[in-house]
Amino acid sequence: MGRIVIDARESGSSTGRYIDKLVANLHELRPRHTIVLLAKKRRVEFYKKLAPRFEVQTTRFKEFTFGEQLGLLKQIRAQKPNLVFFPAAHQPILYRGKVVTTIQDLTTARFRNPAKNWLAFTIKRWVYKFVVRRVARKSSRLITPSEFVKEDIARFARINSRKITVTHEAADPITEQPVAIPELENKEYIMYVGRPQAHKNLDRLIDAFAVLRQTHPNLRLVLAGKKDALYKKHARYAQAKGIKNIIFTGFVSEGELRWLYEHTRAYVFPSLSEGFGLPGLEAMAHGAPVVSSNATCLPEVYQDAAVYFDPHSTDDMAKKIETMLTDSKTRTQCIQRGRKLAASYSWKAMAQQTLAVFDEVLSR
Repeated sequence: MGRIVIDARESGSSTGRYIDKLVANLHELRPRHTIVLLAKKRRVEFYKKLAPRFEVQTTRFKEFTFGEQLGLLKQIRAQKPNLVFFPAAHQPILYRGKVVTTIQDLTTARFRNPAKNWLAFTIKRWVYKFVVRRVARKSSRLITPSEFVKEDIARFARINSRKITVTHEAADPITEQPVAIPELENKEYIMYVGRPQAHKNLDRLIDAFAVLRQTHPNLRLVLAGKKDALYKKHARYAQAKGIKNIIFTGFVSEGELRWLYEHTRAYVFPSLSEGFGLPGLEAMAHGAPVVSSNATCLPEVYQDAAVYFDPHSTDDMAKKIETMLTDSKTRTQCIQRGRKLAASYSWKAMAQQTLAVFDEVLSR
């Protein structure tokens, strides 16, 4: 039996679902260890209800700060843990105890964010690369969500891939009742939902949609997600090219998202880089046929349940979406395989595998 500290500071953020699901499922497994969660003040009550058998402590030290490097380090040491789990690379790099770290992907190291100041982002990316390499080398074990990321991290940090364990994540079916979006009722559309960063490749999706409209003039492209500066940039891009029938929904509720999945002609995932690709799996869980980029981990995760295209080729993207729109056999096959595939991934299995990693490190 050991004392395990879990860094839960990301809970409640756009990237916090992983740590929330891990904590919930670890709690259900009733581990023989003492688990201590370090959470931000606004998430303490959430965790006390989610995992009442775990200790929950408040931490005020934000990610990517000097406070994280010094204050969080002191707070962790005071717990006298046998093991510390970090769900991301940002952590006190001077901590010398046993550590397990999850690294979701290397997107920040690979792609620039055009919404950020160039100099500030360049410095941040340099620091990020340094930290990831340092963390990868000093951690007792690493966890990644896919084999692709496992090998990518091993090459990037120059470490033995046997140090890395893959634990697949999972898609949660939306439980809210579907809520129709009036302007899309009885309309034919393809869709993307998610963040609009440069590596998501939305400009090429917009260009591919322009090609599709030549043979499908009534088709619509739905881009769902909070209207931030990057989404506005994509809207200006489409407007400058005179491409019509693109609907930027802004934020959608869970019920509206479920309705979009259930009525779309295709969910298109044009990303240039992913660590796992949860959005496509979520679409599959709700019966949406998926047309996906063949980049990075996506063929590994989606297997034979999607139609794939070269994300650097607008023509290939348009061609494969056209296949999904017109080939009923392929469409039906992808829907059936997609539902089965999505159901095969499990947060419980992920938690079991993660706990096994903890046990292995503690046994040393």
